Amino acid sequence: MAPLVSEQCHDPLLNTIDSTPSTLLSKQLLSTLSQSLKLLVLILVTSLEALFLLQKRPPIFHFINLSCFIIFFILKPYFSSKTRKVYLIDFSCLQPPSSCKVPYSKFLKNSSMIEGFDSESIAFMANILTSSGQSQETYLPPALHHIPPKTHHHEYIKEVHMVLFPIMDDLLAKTNLSPQDIDILIVNCSGFNPTPSLTSIVINHYSMKKDIKSFNLSGMGCSAGALGIDLAQNLLQIHKNSYAIVLSTEILSTGWYAGHEKPKLILNCLFRMGSAAILLTNKNQKSKSSKYELFKTLRTQKAYDDRAYLSTIREEDSNGILGVTIKRDLLQVAGETLRSNVTVLGSSILPLSEKFWHGVSIIRKRLIDKSAEIYVPNFKRVIEHFCLPASGRPVIREIGKGLKLGDKEMEAAVMTLHRFGNQSSSSLWYELAYLEGKERVKKGDKVWQLGMGTGPKCTSLVWKCTRLIQGESNKGPWADCIHRYPIVAHDEGPN
Repeated sequence: MAPLVSEQCHDPLLNTIDSTPSTLLSKQLLSTLSQSLKLLVLILVTSLEALFLLQKRPPIFHFINLSCFIIFFILKPYFSSKTRKVYLIDFSCLQPPSSCKVPYSKFLKNSSMIEGFDSESIAFMANILTSSGQSQETYLPPALHHIPPKTHHHEYIKEVHMVLFPIMDDLLAKTNLSPQDIDILIVNCSGFNPTPSLTSIVINHYSMKKDIKSFNLSGMGCSAGALGIDLAQNLLQIHKNSYAIVLSTEILSTGWYAGHEKPKLILNCLFRMGSAAILLTNKNQKSKSSKYELFKTLRTQKAYDDRAYLSTIREEDSNGILGVTIKRDLLQVAGETLRSNVTVLGSSILPLSEKFWHGVSIIRKRLIDKSAEIYVPNFKRVIEHFCLPASGRPVIREIGKGLKLGDKEMEAAVMTLHRFGNQSSSSLWYELAYLEGKERVKKGDKVWQLGMGTGPKCTSLVWKCTRLIQGESNKGPWADCIHRYPIVAHDEGPN
């Protein structure tokens, strides 16, 4: 975010340890104890087997001992696990037309001609733009290029067609599928919820089959794209041999704010055009041709806390103009929400040594030395690539600092913000497209997509690359500019 919200917290993951619910600590300790118990049982079985050999016990003793081990440590987990594997076949991201580009000068000139903005408002938005981390090449929909912006229902529907149909067409073409092949359709868009719904608009346009399962997610913020994947995974556990498409976007013309309140002006400057279409399946025969397997998902939220709930909220200003208010403590709230998610995720994917030292440092801080530092686990031991929330350069930097990530790990998020701006829920897919375009994702690598949104809520997706990915640099949203990135000089600006 911009300086308005960047002054409040300097390390959200480290500074919020006291607000971490005790249940999360309990889960982490229980996970560590569970793994330790398994190790002890393995040692016990091995010791018994050695004892039986030394005492030359009859074969029946060996048979019973080994049978128990096989049943409880191999066969039981296999039979109790009923989850179906979910694969990501391919995805597409929107490349908006060049006519939609909005350099700073055009944005500020147009804004100065709109009745309702005074000189102070224009100066504030100019400061937000220059410190945001985005370039002169981001995009706004045609409705917001007009003076004044066209903010009525007909324009909203035109924008829906503009951002959803091209990526749907591209995804179906790349995967050689017909709209009739799709069994599940999920569309997420926070600020626009028309009747008929967005899913109905897509189904009608493509004449999709009558028994398709459709779901429309609204008001879920920037984490909605990741939430859509989590929902699709749950549905694919129920419906066998199915294809699911998740369409992720934001309709910007519904969120334009033409008032004077500074906390509501921020979104005018930061949010930009973008959309993504993702094809998932649970068909086993697609395991080799798919790009990724969904390794882990995790959702956490903090809407039960009033301060967190009100940190970002859509409301009317004193003149009755609707806009989204971003409070000054947003970064601190985001840090608290993120820490809850990271703690639980780490307890399930980190190696035992990392969990052990993290747990020991928490106990030391709580019971022995209040000034002691909390050991931050090294997620780079299990994750090769990171797609972080592209909400603003300070946000990316704070999250990266909290997770002990370097510039290389934050690069996809920083460069996506620079080239395309904050595209809300679809940003994570532009980041993955960047990593693929740079040919950095190798077979066996894990990619962590971290989505954070209003509510507040946090969703983690961990993918495992299942095949060689090549030739992505000459297609997709980065095709005309991937050779120019990373832009190192951009990171030297003010935060």
